Amino acid sequence: MTFVRHLLVAACALLTLSTAGAGEAEIRKNLPTHIPQLPPIEEVTKTPVPGLYEVRLGGSQLLYTDEQGNYLLQGSLIDAKSKRNLTEERVEKLTAVAFDKLPIKDAIKIVRGNGKRKVAVFEDPNCGYCKRFEKDMKKVDNVTVYMFLYPVLGPDSTAKSRDIWCSKDPGKAWADWMENSVKPAAAGSSCNVTALERNVEFGRKYNITGTPTLIFTDGSRVPGAIPAEQVEKQLAAAN
Repeated sequence: MTFVRHLLVAACALLTLSTAGAGEAEIRKNLPTHIPQLPPIEEVTKTPVPGLYEVRLGGSQLLYTDEQGNYLLQGSLIDAKSKRNLTEERVEKLTAVAFDKLPIKDAIKIVRGNGKRKVAVFEDPNCGYCKRFEKDMKKVDNVTVYMFLYPVLGPDSTAKSRDIWCSKDPGKAWADWMENSVKPAAAGSSCNVTALERNVEFGRKYNITGTPTLIFTDGSRVPGAIPAEQVEKQLAAAN
């Protein structure tokens, strides 16, 4: 009887694995067939809902489907019992950024005071909220700011970012424009602006959808033009 029981347990385990594999295989096969314009599927995982699978496309784009990939759902998956937004939690995990992994070579380094505390900020030069944030940040001392030019508001943002990045003193050019609306000098055609392209690509990969977006050394991310007082609290908690 013991031998038979072991055989049954093994058979059930194999059946479970086979079913799980078949579900993913069917999804990967059927969804692109049904929707040819669908971006490449990067990952398929089970959700807590029986028969419902998470489909991750490029970066952190999430969709949901059945075991055969015949139906597609777009939106947030909510755990009604715990009142948790499972989709939001998953996206936050996928887009988490380790501070020491930030490509700081592509940022403008701004040091105030002793610069011991650190924060990274993604900003667009034509973002009104960013201008308000920059003026308020003057109140925050003893901090190193890694400012990533993130031109996402149109062609003029790209042009201004290029001129600021290519100036002799990018930090001064940035402050002059954001605080006093002094336009930077036009950059020459020989200026290398691949850093700006990498910033936009990085932001898309990690779901940075608005400016300003702050990233602190503990990995916490805060979107929006938060006041200096809140920046101070975040810096204290992170550093």
